[in-house]
Amino acid sequence: MNKYLIAIAAGLLATSASAADLVYEEPPVVVPMGGWYLRGDLGMSNQRLGSLEHPLFNDVEIHDMTDDGGFGSAPTAAIGVGYQFNDWLRADGFVQYRGNAEFTGADRYGHTENGDVVWDGTNDYSGEKSEWLLMANAYVDIGEWYGITPYVGAGIGASRNTISHFRDVNVPTGGFAYADSGHNWDFAWALHAGLAYKATDRLTVDFGYSYLDLGDGETGGINAYDDTVSTSSMKFKDITSHDFKMGLRYSLQ
Repeated sequence: MNKYLIAIAAGLLATSASAADLVYEEPPVVVPMGGWYLRGDLGMSNQRLGSLEHPLFNDVEIHDMTDDGGFGSAPTAAIGVGYQFNDWLRADGFVQYRGNAEFTGADRYGHTENGDVVWDGTNDYSGEKSEWLLMANAYVDIGEWYGITPYVGAGIGASRNTISHFRDVNVPTGGFAYADSGHNWDFAWALHAGLAYKATDRLTVDFGYSYLDLGDGETGGINAYDDTVSTSSMKFKDITSHDFKMGLRYSLQ
């Protein structure tokens, strides 16, 4: 009898030990399911134009841009979604609307007589430009100090450039021409830098700068005021911009 009792007790002890091992077993490590976030920002653009081009510039003996042309500042607004891969690498994509920026420029044209330059007329140009920008970006977050994280990044995408309300006024000759709105898609690229401040576990405030190359734009065909003369479009070459913006990033994790 005692042998049976001893065997039963030993079995109970072994079972208890196994149960204890199960109770105190290390819990499995839970791997987070990604670092998705939403982003949005508002900003201002500071834009530049490389040059104006039109076939008629080559049809005169002398052509001189007295004002190479430029754009005023304009507001920007963007929304997008991104993914934080780790503490230093993230990527996102966004769609941005870039508001109407006023354009002005001027030139003069002429010919030579007996070695002297005779100016025949001038053109005062005006219009507006806006864009829809689609861009994919990658960023490197450079450490964190007191909740502030500097970062740099780059992006590529496409820009739908619109030139509208284009006017050409030739005061010396009493001439006036206009153009319909023109739209075209072009390759775009960007360089980014900024500072991000982690306000809460999920909310980050972003102060950013971007240098953007938006490609080219063009008007519709240019027509004289009485529609008796129609020429090809005016081309706006090498549109770039220095953008400053403030935004928010909200983590979905």
